[in-house]
Amino acid sequence: MKSPKVIYVCRECGATSIRWIGKCPECGAWDSYDEEFQGDEKTKNPKIASNNKAERFSELQLPTYMRTKTGMEELDRVLGGGLVDSSAVLLTGEPGIGKSTLLLQICSELSRSRSVLYVSGEESKGQLKLRAERLGIEGENIYLLTETDVDTILAECTRIHPDVIIIDSVQTLQSQKFASAPGTITQVKEGAMAFINYGKSSGAAVFLVGHVNKEGGISGPKFLEHMVDAVLCFEGERMNSYRIIRAIKNRFGSTNEIGVFEMGDKGLVEIPNPSEVVMAERPRNSSGSCAGCVMQGTRPIITEIQALVTKTAYPSAKRTSDGFDHNRLGLLLAVLEKRMGLKFWENDVYINVAGGIYLNEPSADLSVAMALISGITDKVIPDQLIAFGEIGLAGEIRAVSHIEYRIKEAVRLGFTRILVPNKNLKNEIALPKGVTLTGLTNVRELPDCMSGKAVKD
Repeated sequence: MKSPKVIYVCRECGATSIRWIGKCPECGAWDSYDEEFQGDEKTKNPKIASNNKAERFSELQLPTYMRTKTGMEELDRVLGGGLVDSSAVLLTGEPGIGKSTLLLQICSELSRSRSVLYVSGEESKGQLKLRAERLGIEGENIYLLTETDVDTILAECTRIHPDVIIIDSVQTLQSQKFASAPGTITQVKEGAMAFINYGKSSGAAVFLVGHVNKEGGISGPKFLEHMVDAVLCFEGERMNSYRIIRAIKNRFGSTNEIGVFEMGDKGLVEIPNPSEVVMAERPRNSSGSCAGCVMQGTRPIITEIQALVTKTAYPSAKRTSDGFDHNRLGLLLAVLEKRMGLKFWENDVYINVAGGIYLNEPSADLSVAMALISGITDKVIPDQLIAFGEIGLAGEIRAVSHIEYRIKEAVRLGFTRILVPNKNLKNEIALPKGVTLTGLTNVRELPDCMSGKAVKD
């Protein structure tokens, strides 16, 4: 019998080599090659006769997928309406961000109508029980299993027949068919594929918890993201109580939705109105602050953009942004310098988006520009003013989408002066008494709006 073949696989990108290499030539990672044993290919992949045949597209039956509510509307929103049967969901995030807490909390609601198997390879049953009591979780249909062996877990799945399987985490899984350590490319791939196949064949929904690497990406092989139906990222700072969950892949819903939570003593608490939370701590009568509105899927969120502009003490002015694209900030500064003659080149510029929200759409340009102008001129923007619109390189203000939703949210939170691109005023928008809608065409009109003058109502 031939001895197993030894190869080396990069745990970051999956590149292979016949010998150990200190630095991966594909992705540049250092000390990332792990030893893997490969048996005889004929033994590993025997040819099996299959009755699967091609069918005409017009003759295919439309499948019906059942969705189950998780008990958290914020999570259901990101999933597209609930957890889909036979689906595989990968949940990733920084250590200590609250992934296990979130999954334990949804177990309580899921267990009312479904049986749930929670498999932990990182905690003992006693630790899980203590956390469940702290969170107030009870349920006769919740099963706990502390195991890392894939075959043992699958045997329990066959015995219990759970409707929902939670694997915490996929990096701890180990198959006895391979001699490599848990967390390596082969073990993660084979372990994840085993439970995805089981879920597809049995109709069970599978949650896989994944770790992240030091760069913030999903740890393990890249094809792990292709194998699952949805990839959810749990974001936030451990020292900050707010958490955001967003989908970067979803076969059963949109990838633009976000869910907002707050970490408390009793676990994660949903925040159905994040706009109110963000604006509740907004400082009054302070320069460098402007309210804006961004769309996260179908949800409009009011955000506060803060700008601090100070004289630089360095040969080259400093640019720092948190929650806003750094390259986009440089573009806006160049437009304001060129079109308005503002001397940002001799000042340090700091941009911060309150609440930990990341602005990833162009509609935030106008509110960021107004915060920058307010910061450099030290003029206070009225507290009841809000602005949203895209800024072009010529200084023109371009139209944005979903204008009605943005205006409705702004009015709900009490804003009475709304600055929008002039192109968006083509359609008549009903406004309550006391609310003024102003259309803008160029950034040169912004100082007049900040001083209270009406440019074009």
